[in-house]
Amino acid sequence: MKKASKPAAKKPVAKKTTAKKSPKKSSVKAPKVDQYGLEQDDEFYGLYFAKSTDEGLVEVKPCTFSLMYWWKGLLGYPDMIDISKDSNTAMLQFESTFGGGDSGETELTEQDALDIDHIIEVDEEEMLVSLYSYVPIPVPDNLINAVGIALLNINPETRYGSIEICSTLNENDENEHFLRYRAATYLRGIKSGKVEAIENMVTNGSAFFGLALDAMCVDKSIKKWLLS
Repeated sequence: MKKASKPAAKKPVAKKTTAKKSPKKSSVKAPKVDQYGLEQDDEFYGLYFAKSTDEGLVEVKPCTFSLMYWWKGLLGYPDMIDISKDSNTAMLQFESTFGGGDSGETELTEQDALDIDHIIEVDEEEMLVSLYSYVPIPVPDNLINAVGIALLNINPETRYGSIEICSTLNENDENEHFLRYRAATYLRGIKSGKVEAIENMVTNGSAFFGLALDAMCVDKSIKKWLLS
């Protein structure tokens, strides 16, 4: 009688191990910037501008250059921009004349001309360009309340900028009040079209200030003052 033989033990099959690949870390490179913090796709990236003055060359930074290009390059006016020694601020002052409409539906007509003083200020650190437009004659004390009430009604309808009464001391240390429109535009982040942004600010600002002045002239005493 044959002895039953034990079945041969099966060799354990080694399990295949697949090494998991660690996901590649995505490396985000910081954008390359120039001395003004402008990125490579900016229209003024890597450029340096300067202008000659009586005190020598003065640096013209990007926002100031945009203002200068609009004023000199597009409009053809002589350079009247004052730039600070550190080139971080600049200012342009000029005058214009506002005339009324010819449709017969406005309070101010073509024959009614108003002189307006303008100041454009540049802050390079903020990349902010601000427009201030003034009626150059002080608001009479007896019209302060009437003008203030008119502004309460007009400002909510002014879609761009705002109008205010600002006070200052004159040469005789007397308090004077002026009617002022102001608007501003940030050029930070505008890669192309900085000059156009300034042009639009001035164009739209002048239009909305004109509409506001016309609306204020519904009050005949205000109209008489504006045309005085």
